[in-house]
Amino acid sequence: MNEDNLRKNPFFEEYRTPHDTVPFDRIRMEDYEEAFMEGIRRDNEQIEKTINNPEKPTFDNTIINNEDDKEGYYDLLERVSTVFFNLLSAETNDEMQALAQKMQPILTKHANDVSLNKQLFERVKYVHMHHRKLTAEEKMLLDNCYDGFVRSGALLDEEGKEKLRKLTEEASMLSLQFSQNLLKENKAFTLQITDEKQLDGLPETAIEAAAMAAKERQLEGWVFTLDFPSYSPFMTYSTQRDLREKLYMARNTVCTHDNSENNLDICKRLVNLRREMAQLLGYRTFADYVLKHRMASKVKNVYNLLYDLIDAYKPTAIKEYEQLENMAKKMEGKDFEMRQWDQGFYSHKLQLKKYNIDAEMLRPYFELSRVIDGVFGLANRLYGITFKENKDIPVYHPDVKAYEVFDKDGSFLAVFYADFHPREGKQGGAWMTEYQGQYIDRKGVNVRPHVSVVMNLTKPTEEKPALLTLSEVETFLHEFGHSLHGMFANTRFQSLSGTNVWWDFVELPSQFMENFAVEKEFLRTFAFHYQTGEPLPDELIERIRKSRNFMAATGCLRQVSLGLLDMAYYTKRDEFDEDIIPFEKKAWRKTILFPRKKRKTPDTCMTTQFSHIMAGGYAAGYYSYKWAEVLDADAFSVFQKEGIFNQETASRFRDCILSKGGTEHPMALYKRFRGGEPTIDALLKRNGIKKKRK
Repeated sequence: MNEDNLRKNPFFEEYRTPHDTVPFDRIRMEDYEEAFMEGIRRDNEQIEKTINNPEKPTFDNTIINNEDDKEGYYDLLERVSTVFFNLLSAETNDEMQALAQKMQPILTKHANDVSLNKQLFERVKYVHMHHRKLTAEEKMLLDNCYDGFVRSGALLDEEGKEKLRKLTEEASMLSLQFSQNLLKENKAFTLQITDEKQLDGLPETAIEAAAMAAKERQLEGWVFTLDFPSYSPFMTYSTQRDLREKLYMARNTVCTHDNSENNLDICKRLVNLRREMAQLLGYRTFADYVLKHRMASKVKNVYNLLYDLIDAYKPTAIKEYEQLENMAKKMEGKDFEMRQWDQGFYSHKLQLKKYNIDAEMLRPYFELSRVIDGVFGLANRLYGITFKENKDIPVYHPDVKAYEVFDKDGSFLAVFYADFHPREGKQGGAWMTEYQGQYIDRKGVNVRPHVSVVMNLTKPTEEKPALLTLSEVETFLHEFGHSLHGMFANTRFQSLSGTNVWWDFVELPSQFMENFAVEKEFLRTFAFHYQTGEPLPDELIERIRKSRNFMAATGCLRQVSLGLLDMAYYTKRDEFDEDIIPFEKKAWRKTILFPRKKRKTPDTCMTTQFSHIMAGGYAAGYYSYKWAEVLDADAFSVFQKEGIFNQETASRFRDCILSKGGTEHPMALYKRFRGGEPTIDALLKRNGIKKKRK
């Protein structure tokens, strides 16, 4: 008999791997669709059992009946979806993208079939009105379940439900198309250089990486791409202004060209679809719909935050720009007109002048394996946890490392995957995700999470190991903060565990960890020269600290501008039919620092590549990064007061916030840790911004 006939789909059986981790090495492309369809069938079977249960609906037989059923049967759809869609971002190919196009409408229809199932909702509604005494976590689960049905259209009439089905199905397909277009456009562009003179100004690390990129593509010379580790050094160091302009325009016009990857109409349609969905559900705008489940709660509160930040930071940002322009004019002549592709180049020159520091000076001290040791060591120092690489745990690409994580008492805590470098089938940026969430099963077993961080950090070259910038170290710390939120999860229900919290709270644990990047005591643990073994010198650490707020106000306004753009789209009450490029400029005009010149600036576009708000779940929520920054600065100020490695403080942060997931209102969790509500003062102090007197 053919061996393939005996083979069983790995999604249908026990994984038989360390900690029941995903057997990436055994999964074939054809396994996904089979598992998706069987998962939907089993899902429907379980729902039928629930709605046909002759017993009176109760919390136990209706709500946690599904939530708790984790016996390797009912969770098949979740199991395959998690693997497939994680890999669709981290290690995709043409076959996977084609299958995603095929499955997306089927999966969306199934999700709608569940959320719009009248009989199922009636049971949930009954339990919501009549239930036994519940714990706080059970009450949160019930409220979330009921509200989830309502926010998905359960109270609509049949005509409304049918309309909502069509809107959600179209939106899910367009979000997928947006992401696929963006990946194709980003990976399609290369800047090939064959004249060595055009490498002028570039550091050795960038040149070596570009040579390797050319060799991988079987091209002569040097190749630069839109991946951040390639793009950023070129924009910072290259003296070739025309090539900086070419690279800048390529990156900032992605998905605006007259080809099949154009996202302009997709973005317009997504904005309108979301507005229509929200209004169908009784909200004025999509932002009103979203903010009902956010700490900000109202559109007004979001704008108050963004405008307060503009008031606080813009005067300093204007001074920063003036300093930058003066530096450029001194170097190039008084008639020099600075453009967008010049900012990184002259910022670097100004930083060197003011602080005698730049990213390349620090790279030799941030060799990736040592950075990993440093980040893991920080977690050990704060929380007592340890990491041990386990090469028996299957991974989906050789770049990925898999670790077992053990708690301070030696018990198993989590599996941690780390995926470090850019490659062909990988989206840009950095993110954290899970292959298994934490929960406590019916037998009382605490099922531990399998957490993954995916990044696009500098790759090793033929001559050197992977040497990171300080910014990349901060990115690692950021995503690692998310992973701690997942790894420390300790809740009964998976849908409330780990990072399953309100979106303007989810960035607190990640942004909090970034604070350690400039702390001397932390740098002392891992920052050693990769060749000599010499520690990062004290005076260089001091320069890092002094330069921490370099261009901080400009950076803040950049983030605020994106928040304003997001809100401009999703506070629309009427059909959005404007041209996107001028709409962008109008939306963020309060944050603009570049003066209007007579010479026309070529049109660029953020919206067509703004994955966060078009395909990444941050629609009407991008302000969350600044909201959480207020929280993280306030929280870190507690550590600064009590000791940045104080284990009692860290334990309180873990117990009050990191382990609780979404079991309570986030402000209640924060106040339990902090002893009060946060203020903006710590953020202003950290950024060196003077607070206005009123």
